[in-house]
Amino acid sequence: MERTLSIIKPDATRRNLTGKINAKFEHAGLRIVAQKRIQLTRAQAGAFYAVHEERPFYDELCEFMASEPVVVQVLEGDNAIARNREVMGATNPKDAEPGTVRAEFAESVGENSVHGSDSPETARAEIAFFFSGLELVG
Repeated sequence: MERTLSIIKPDATRRNLTGKINAKFEHAGLRIVAQKRIQLTRAQAGAFYAVHEERPFYDELCEFMASEPVVVQVLEGDNAIARNREVMGATNPKDAEPGTVRAEFAESVGENSVHGSDSPETARAEIAFFFSGLELVG
């Protein structure tokens, strides 16, 4: 079993899409083993996305992620990282396969409804950023 971090971003929580998005994850065989709705501060968003600090979109991304509540969660399953990324779809919703979260719900490349870890190492660090071991119940 593998675990990955998933974030339902402000554009999706604002439109009350949490349940629809989670249904896609669960339908794909992923199990939600931790979940909470939080409001990130600009500093927290900056710390989480620090790996992108030198990129031109960093400030806009941090402002967006702190603009409204997000749902952070841990998904578990066989090949959870790859499966989650498949369910999410391409970052640019125009390139996302039909039926994926981003194809159905993303408003733009920047407001693309979801985030998911891209590797086991990243998943461990991202999960630890938001959750203590006591909060992971699977």
